[in-house]
Amino acid sequence: MVLKVVVAPDKFKGSLSAVEAARAMADGVMEAEPGAEVEACPMADGGEGTVDAVAAATGAQVREEEVSGPLPGQIVTARWALLRPGAFKGPLGQGEKTAVVEMAQASGSWLVPPEKRDPFETTTLGTGQLVKAAIDAGCRRVIVGIGGSATVDGGTGMASALGYRFLGDDGREVPPGGGSLERIGSIDSSGKDSRLSETELLVACDVDNPLVGDDGAARVYGPQKGAMPEQVAALERGLRRLGELIEAQLGVDVLKAPGAGAAGGLGAGLVAFCGARITSGVELVAEIVGLEEKIRGADLVLTGEGSFDSQSAHGKAPAGVALIARGMGVPAVILAGRIVGDAGADLGPGVAAFSVAPGPMDLDEAMRDAARLVRSGASRLMRLLALRS
Repeated sequence: MVLKVVVAPDKFKGSLSAVEAARAMADGVMEAEPGAEVEACPMADGGEGTVDAVAAATGAQVREEEVSGPLPGQIVTARWALLRPGAFKGPLGQGEKTAVVEMAQASGSWLVPPEKRDPFETTTLGTGQLVKAAIDAGCRRVIVGIGGSATVDGGTGMASALGYRFLGDDGREVPPGGGSLERIGSIDSSGKDSRLSETELLVACDVDNPLVGDDGAARVYGPQKGAMPEQVAALERGLRRLGELIEAQLGVDVLKAPGAGAAGGLGAGLVAFCGARITSGVELVAEIVGLEEKIRGADLVLTGEGSFDSQSAHGKAPAGVALIARGMGVPAVILAGRIVGDAGADLGPGVAAFSVAPGPMDLDEAMRDAARLVRSGASRLMRLLALRS
């Protein structure tokens, strides 16, 4: 009987894209099991690499737009995917013309040098411009992946690109960036793009943080994006003010909603200003790429990422892939460059984690040699599994 293996990894951050990781895993499987049937299905959870993973799996058309980057005056070239009708199964494959937009392409932390990270200044304006480009192209369903942001602006930059204006108490428009949130006195929606009411927006998100509080956007993610302690406090006040204005003027309660704090509050902004619905990023991407259909009848699923730790089990792509496989009765192994503690143990029976590193290694060396390590790690795993058969 021919062994069927599905390889569905996320990116190995800083070293391999999901497409490259899938190719390396597939090569490793074939090295150990030359007669195996291997299907590659690169995965993502809404963060960096989502557009490329979706395009690789579905044959989507990738388009490019020049948009504002996260820094004032910065212009970047960002990619988004136009899905082909009927290219995949499930509800998202039917009906409306669908786009996949990745906020990391326009407003991602990777676009900001470490010495310039400042969430008082960075903005999601370019993400809104990507959404507008998709709507201009005739898409009436837009999926927005919101991982890997450089911003804590509550989605105000994104909303500005779609016609909203944020005014101070003096009636003047406040400048973009998280540092202006405290100065917002009112939200002017009179210029809102009317097509938003005809467009379904789905947010692919891998966290459930609320907008404010100890687990909110400012306190959890602000320091990661360069905020000093006094800035974190100001961002918290600004996001709370924005949330209260949204509830008072737009009738949407976003302060404690799960996922509202994702991407520096972009989750809240998409819900409030675009009528979006937040959903699990890995489940949404899995539906788009037809992961269940690919797994059906498989003997083994391989997934993975660069570092697998206790946080990986909560909404990240490899854990999501493994749980989908387990639910279908197919064993899954998470391949990672680094496994921290007993990560993966709480995913239950039928799921295991396996390090692709043959022993202790320098991190820089491992990242430089990631493709070879993933390939050889997959090969070693298959040989070990063969001993049990």
